[in-house]
Amino acid sequence: MSERSNLFAEAELFIKQCYAELNLTEEAVALRLKEIAEQIETGGTYSHTYDELRHGARMAWRNNNRCIGRLPWDSLHVVDKRDASSEEEIAAALLEHLDYATNRGRIRPTITILRPEQGEWPGARVWNEQLIRYAGYTREDGSRIGDPASLEFTRICEQLGWQGDGTDFDVLPLVIQLDGRAPKWFEVPRERVLEVDIRHSEIAGFNELGLKWYAVPAVSNMRLEIGGIRYSGAPFNGWYMGTEIGARNLADEGRYNLLPVVADLMGIDRSRRSTLWQDRALVELNVAVLESYRAAGVSMVDHHTAAAQFESFEKREREAGRDVTGNWAWLIPPMAPATTHVFHKRYDNTIVKPNFFYGKKPYADLLKGTEAEQTDLVVPTGGCPVTGAGAQSGSFSEERLSSNLQTRPQKASSERETYATQARGGCPFH
Repeated sequence: MSERSNLFAEAELFIKQCYAELNLTEEAVALRLKEIAEQIETGGTYSHTYDELRHGARMAWRNNNRCIGRLPWDSLHVVDKRDASSEEEIAAALLEHLDYATNRGRIRPTITILRPEQGEWPGARVWNEQLIRYAGYTREDGSRIGDPASLEFTRICEQLGWQGDGTDFDVLPLVIQLDGRAPKWFEVPRERVLEVDIRHSEIAGFNELGLKWYAVPAVSNMRLEIGGIRYSGAPFNGWYMGTEIGARNLADEGRYNLLPVVADLMGIDRSRRSTLWQDRALVELNVAVLESYRAAGVSMVDHHTAAAQFESFEKREREAGRDVTGNWAWLIPPMAPATTHVFHKRYDNTIVKPNFFYGKKPYADLLKGTEAEQTDLVVPTGGCPVTGAGAQSGSFSEERLSSNLQTRPQKASSERETYATQARGGCPFH
C-alpha cells in the first residue's frame, strides 16, 4: 500500500470507532471519510476536528498498556494548540498547561496538543522528558548533584545557553523545536511550579534532608498517534502514584538513592541485607511522600488504591464491550505487588491505537562525535516515562544538600540512546 493509502486506512479505523463511541450516525461517518479522502488526495494528510482530537487523545490514554491509572480516561482535558506558530507561543501554552493542571494542588488530567507532523515538516517537539524535571550535574571529582536521570539533558540545556544554580532541585528550562528549526529554551518561572516538601513526623533528622518533589508529572517526550496523524508535541499529565516518587525517584540507586540515608536515620543495621533495611526504609520513605502530599493538599494516589481503581476500570471496559490490554510487568506496583489483584492476573499486551509512543530523542544527533560517546555516563533505558526509572548509578547525601556546588558541570556527555518504537517506559499518566 502507498503512504496515502496507509494513512486513509488508519483514519478509517479511527473514525469508525470514534464516531461509534460518540453515538454519531453511519451517514456522519461516510461523510467524514469522504472529506478525509479528499484532503489526503489533495494535500497528502488530513486534519482532525476538535471532537476527534479530544476523543482520540482520551482513547490513547485508555489504550496505554502500562498505565494503571486509566479509570478517569474520559475526563482528560484536551487543549488544542495546533495553531501555535512560534516557539514563544508554544512556551506560553505549556505554562498555561501547568497552571490549569496544577489547580492549586487538585491536579487535573490535561493534554496540550501541538502542531502535528505534516509530510517533511516534523511539527512541534518538546525536548524535555517532562515539563517539570530537576537538573543533574557531575562534578570534576565524579560526584553528582541533582537527578542523575537528567544528566544528559541538563548538559544539552547548558550547550544551548542555560545555566542552573547547581542544587539538587534546579528546574530545567523548556526546550522547544518547531518544524526542524534550531531549538529555543525558556525558563520555567519557579512560581509556576508547585512543589511539596517531603517530611516525616517520626524519623529524627529526616526533615533536615530538605527533600521535595513537584506536583504535576507532565510527560512531554511521547508521540501521540491518532488515526495515522502523529503529534510529536503532546505533553500530558495525570497525578502521581506515591510509589513513583517514594519507591523510584527518591529511592532508586540510579536516581536520588535515599534508602541508605533513611535507613541510617532510622538506626537500622545495613551490614547485611537480611535485616531488610531496604524494605523498612522504603516503606517509611513512601509514608513520608504520601503524608506530605496529603498535608499539602496535592492530589496523589497510593498503589493499593490505584490497583483497586484499575479493577474498576477493567469492569467498566468489559461492560462497554471492550477488551482490556495491559503490560503486567508495568501494571504491578513497585511495592507490595502481591497484595494487589493485578499481580495475580495476566493481561494481553497487544498495542492498540490511538496510543502514545516513544521516538528517537530529538537531541540525539547533537551527541555525535562528542565526548558523549567516550564517557561512562549512564542514563535511564527502558524506565518509566514519568519517573525516569532505570538509570544505573547515582547517589544522594545530606552533605550534598547542604553544600554549595564547588565546580560547574562539565560539557555534555552521555551514552547515545534510541528509544524503541513502542512505549516501553512506565505508565505515561501515573
